[in-house]
Amino acid sequence: MTVGGTAGRVTRRRAHTRANLLRAAFGVFAAKGFGHVSIEEICEAAGYTRGAFYSNFAGLDELFFALYAERAELIADQVTAALAQDGPGLDVPAAVDRVTEVLLLDRDWLLVKTDFLVHAARDPDVARGLLEHRARLRGAIADRLARAHTALPAVLGDAEGAAHAVVAAYDGVTTQLLLDRDVVRARAWLKQLLTALLTG
Repeated sequence: MTVGGTAGRVTRRRAHTRANLLRAAFGVFAAKGFGHVSIEEICEAAGYTRGAFYSNFAGLDELFFALYAERAELIADQVTAALAQDGPGLDVPAAVDRVTEVLLLDRDWLLVKTDFLVHAARDPDVARGLLEHRARLRGAIADRLARAHTALPAVLGDAEGAAHAVVAAYDGVTTQLLLDRDVVRARAWLKQLLTALLTG
């Protein structure tokens, strides 16, 4: 009984340490840029030793992927929840309204993600991991579009093609957001693009 209780406390403590490291890393990455941050800086910001870092992550790439997975899951959940409200069918204009209203458009996250994208572009192994995460997000969107049996513009092909277009629209709008910092305009542009894409 004592052993199980101790294991539970260790697991909770480790999860707490991991969450604190991720939170600290996000702040440091956003302030300095992914390529300009050391493990020591993250440990200092989180108040932990290098040992605590390495007991949770093999290196900065693995830590970033944990951050990315959190954000990708949040975005997938937001999109899926917004698309699920119509039941079996899909009212595309109404669904686009809901998606663009709730979708994460956090400039600090976009800065971190863009820095890492440049890093990944120079490292094929990292790029493969990033592509896998993006594929999961597209898959969640494609699955919902396929289940809705909604007629999509022929130019998009199938639901998977539509999902690629949706993610590309999000990428384009968020790139503009990095430059002009106008979240309200970014949401309006995203709404226009998605409506045009999905309704033809």
